[in-house]
Amino acid sequence: MPVIQKIADALHLHSHSTTFDDKVTIIFVLGGPGAGKGTQCARLVEDLGFCHLSAGDLLRAEQHREGSEYGQLIQTCIKEGKIVPMEVTVKLLENAMKAALADQQRSGTGWTNGQGRFLIDGFPRKMDQAEMFEHDVGKAAAVLYFVTTEEIMLRRILERGKTSGREDDNVESLKKRFNTYKEQTMPVIEHYEKLGKVIEIDSSFPIEEVHKNAKAALSPLLPETTA
Repeated sequence: MPVIQKIADALHLHSHSTTFDDKVTIIFVLGGPGAGKGTQCARLVEDLGFCHLSAGDLLRAEQHREGSEYGQLIQTCIKEGKIVPMEVTVKLLENAMKAALADQQRSGTGWTNGQGRFLIDGFPRKMDQAEMFEHDVGKAAAVLYFVTTEEIMLRRILERGKTSGREDDNVESLKKRFNTYKEQTMPVIEHYEKLGKVIEIDSSFPIEEVHKNAKAALSPLLPETTA
């Protein structure tokens, strides 16, 4: 490789910056289907001033948005229990984060002088998603990982399916989702464990107890917040 090309590449690598800097706190929230991610995120929003972004909710909204170029693709992936192409999910998350930071109504702890704090729920589901997000959008401060048994998750999802209206809240889709989770998401958790960034919370317990443990674990990462 010519020397000039090497220098150009080095400069490019050196000059690359993510969309959001370290003023923005990003927490990935992972756990199997029915582990309690959405329920717990809603509580943490109230207590700690997070903006909660669910990758799944953004994708579900996008599939029905009029004129969406991704709608049909997302619909097919969700129905078949497959993972939506990462470029789509990362872009939807980045846009939602920009919108939250630009929201003049949002104020209070953690939302002044360009600061922000995000719980990104159900993402990244694969290692390449994690790499792309951290390269383009921002670095995760931690991974909040909710753990429980497959039996509990199955029971919760089937109960939720009675009222959720979600196409994938059924036994057949669930089996596919559990398999996808084991094969593709566990390596993500293992990667962040090696970096010392995983906060594991047992979500088999009652909602209040799980919430208390999650809040206590996240509070030290937010200097302006007292547990």
